[in-house]
Amino acid sequence: MVDDRVNAVMITRNRAADAAESVAALRDLPERPHVIVVDNGSTDGTTAAVHARRPDVRVITLDHNRGSAGRTVGARAATSPYVAFCDDDTAWRPGALRRAADLLDAHPTLAVVAAHVRVGDDGRDDPVSGAMAGSPLPRVPGLPGVPVLGFLAGMSIVRRDAYLSVGGFVLRDGVGGEEAWLAADLAAAGWHLAYVPDVVAHHRPSTRRDSVRRRRGDLRNALLFAWSRHRGAEAVDATARVLRTAPRDLDGLVGLVGALRSAGWVRRHRRPLPEDVVSSLHLLQATAT
Repeated sequence: MVDDRVNAVMITRNRAADAAESVAALRDLPERPHVIVVDNGSTDGTTAAVHARRPDVRVITLDHNRGSAGRTVGARAATSPYVAFCDDDTAWRPGALRRAADLLDAHPTLAVVAAHVRVGDDGRDDPVSGAMAGSPLPRVPGLPGVPVLGFLAGMSIVRRDAYLSVGGFVLRDGVGGEEAWLAADLAAAGWHLAYVPDVVAHHRPSTRRDSVRRRRGDLRNALLFAWSRHRGAEAVDATARVLRTAPRDLDGLVGLVGALRSAGWVRRHRRPLPEDVVSSLHLLQATAT
């Protein structure tokens, strides 16, 4: 049965075959979600490949790579109250979108349902799912799952109006760590996020992953989060924590330089978090170390 409560939004770049296959899998789900593909400036004919495989899918073709902010382009184009984000190498288990929509219907302060992610053909648990399952954040009476302040962007279902109200994913250069801003900003606005183990997604990592760029971007983005969401001494402490674990090689240097070059972005997007959210982040960091 078609479930109009959830639109699926996929971002992709230069993975035409992967995108076409993933879109077909989405449309074959029992929920039959409307699918919006945001092509982040591909040069390999991704738009044509998707349309050739599934002409019923909407493709928004961007003239340049907007990274994770491409998801916000797709969310704005969605017409449903909830949006299931996915990447071109992820898939939702049949029934997962309906289960998430039922939870979001039943709990109006819930903004994000973070999926239980299984990886590869053997379906092993993603380590992030284990970390979310063990979250030390206090349970919220009446809400499902486990409270979290982090998740995997391409395997999450969001309440569209809540997502857009805080600006969505703000990074416009690559992906990696973009969830930190959205999770913290939603919590600061009074929304809840939950890891729900029976909402399941699968991740089959593409062979066309740029691991070097991702490594550099993760460091840069961790620093940008520290500078744009923390105040004074806390920003200094957060920066020190990031640098202590940063790679001592060319990737680390490039990531640091990239962050320093983004000072203007930090000024434009600076929004210090309230103390209760900062305290929750500290609790998570203490548990992780």
